[in-house]
Amino acid sequence: MGNRFYQIQALILFTAFSLVPSFQAEETKVDAPSNPIESEVLKMVKIREADIPRFTAKRNRAADPITIDGKLDEPGWKAAQRSSRFVDMITGKPVKFDTHAAVLWDDDFLYVAYWIEEPDVRATLTQRDAPVYTENDVELFIDGGGGYYEFEINALGTLYEALFIWEDAYEKNYAAMEGFGRDQPGVIPFHGVGFNKHPRGKRIGFMRWDFPELRSAVSIDGTLNDSSDVDKGWTVELALPWKSMTILAKADGRPLPPQDGDTWRMDFSRFNQYRSSDDPESNGSKGWAWSYHGAWDSHIPECFVRVTFSSADAIGEEVEEDKESPSISVTRA
Repeated sequence: MGNRFYQIQALILFTAFSLVPSFQAEETKVDAPSNPIESEVLKMVKIREADIPRFTAKRNRAADPITIDGKLDEPGWKAAQRSSRFVDMITGKPVKFDTHAAVLWDDDFLYVAYWIEEPDVRATLTQRDAPVYTENDVELFIDGGGGYYEFEINALGTLYEALFIWEDAYEKNYAAMEGFGRDQPGVIPFHGVGFNKHPRGKRIGFMRWDFPELRSAVSIDGTLNDSSDVDKGWTVELALPWKSMTILAKADGRPLPPQDGDTWRMDFSRFNQYRSSDDPESNGSKGWAWSYHGAWDSHIPECFVRVTFSSADAIGEEVEEDKESPSISVTRA
């Protein structure tokens, strides 16, 4: 997939791993959407605007910088609000294992964290852009109005990335940009997955696009690919530079970094080999998310979590660390 360089560093660490969040995100009831396309989409997937979670992302204090090692042991993460427990992507019903996410930010980076309960942590795919969604992964989508970014990672730290641009925004904002021609390698037409009749129309998938200077890391609290014991799970830590989001901000001119009170749409999900339940309504869905979509499809920005950026610092009580469990950390930069 082109010239890619990344470094994998395996370390034996002692880390805290808390599957019960110290703070839960407040989710606010809101009025119906004013955008007619958004209203139509939510009607099609049978979701109310009031059902979509809203989250306030606070600033990470400059005095406590975040090191991207997957351990999530910095004061900022201990103080940050965590999401509600992930639910079945299709039905919104409870699922088998615990998953939470959190967001922090500063002038340079957007930070994202995941806490994943996993009694048997497994991952086999190691090639960049391998289909990690076919085993166990967590995913992040960031909507920019004219398009959105997709990120996936498994417990080995293997990355899968793509950029999707709506046809109605492409000619106006992206067609003349270098590297964004329709004839570029890895460019495909895209119509969605399980929700393939989006009223906005078609998208173009840039399947070889990588987020510049992205940093990611995984920490495993247990033993990878060993079913003879019971693992606690794994954690994921991301840092995405604001300066690399100009492509996402191009369509609507949003400020980078965001200003106090700005709201972005982001999606946080987990795909795995555990079925949600035997519930026939979900058909045993293996996709779990912070905000459910009413369909087997992550590619519905109208259903993404509404993340509002606050200039207030993340300050709170720290979680007691469990220093008895060894973990393996995988870092990619």
